[in-house]
Amino acid sequence: MTRLAVVTPSYAPDFDLCADLNRSVLAHAGDDVHHHIVVAARDLALFARLAGPRTHIRRASDHLPRGFVPVPRTNLTLNLRRPFPPLRGWITQQIVKLAVTAGFDADAVLLVDSDIEFIRPFGPQTYLRDEVVRFYRKPDAVDESLPRHLSWHRVARELLGLPPARPPFHDYISAPVAWSPTIVRRLQHRIEMVTGRAWADAIGARLHFSEATLYGVFVDEVLGAPATANSSAQMLCHNHYDEVPLDAPALRRFLAEVAPADVAVMISAKSQTPLELRRQALRG
Repeated sequence: MTRLAVVTPSYAPDFDLCADLNRSVLAHAGDDVHHHIVVAARDLALFARLAGPRTHIRRASDHLPRGFVPVPRTNLTLNLRRPFPPLRGWITQQIVKLAVTAGFDADAVLLVDSDIEFIRPFGPQTYLRDEVVRFYRKPDAVDESLPRHLSWHRVARELLGLPPARPPFHDYISAPVAWSPTIVRRLQHRIEMVTGRAWADAIGARLHFSEATLYGVFVDEVLGAPATANSSAQMLCHNHYDEVPLDAPALRRFLAEVAPADVAVMISAKSQTPLELRRQALRG
C-alpha cells in the first residue's frame, strides 16, 4: 500500500506552475511519494514532458463514467444520461478528484493545485497520525456573509441525506487538502444509497458543489470519531487568495509571514503574479 500520493488536476495554461509544483514535490518528499497529474486528453502531450519515475500523467476522462462526454471547444461536459444542464469544468474537475482518490490503494491522498509549491520537507508523517488522515476544519467560519459556502453546505447535506441545518457551519476548504481514499469510497456509497443514482450522476446534476465541503460534512456528521481525531484548523500552507498580483516587495512580505509549520505556499494563479518574480522569490 502507498502511504501518501500527491494528486494535481491541471491544464495547459497552468503548465509552468504545475512544472514548478512537480519540481517541489520531487525535491521535498521522499522517494516513496509520487505525483499524479491529471489532465484532459488534449493536454497529455504537453504534460508528458514531466513524466518520470515519480511523476505520472493521467487522462481525466479515464476517471469519468463512460457517459460523460466533453463538448468540443468548450469547458463543458455532457452526461448522456442527463444531458441538461451540461457540467461546467469546475464540477467535472471535482468529480475527477473524488474518482481518482477513490481508486488509490493508499493511506492518504494529498490534493494539490498547480499554484502551490512545497518549500519544506513533507511526507506521510505530515498528513497521518496514528493511521488517521489529517482533517482540515475551521470551526464556525461559514455564515450568511459567505452565500456560496452556504449553498455548498446545503448541497452536501442533501447528497448525504442529512437534515437541513442553520449556520454557522465549519469551513473545510483547504489548500492543499488531505483525504482518505477509504473514506472517499464510503462517501460515494453513501451518496448512491441516499439518491438512488450513481454518485457521479448525482453530483453532476448539481449547479453548485464543493468536494471539500462534501468530504468535511461526511467526516464530521456521518463518520465522527475516529475519522475526526486528527483534525486541525491549520492548512500547513501560507496562501495568497486575492486576485491581485504581487510585486517583488509584496512577495518578500508574503514569504516573511510563512509559519514555522507551513510546508507549502500558494500564490493564486488568478492573481497574475509574474512567473519569473514568483520563481525568484521562491528560489531566493
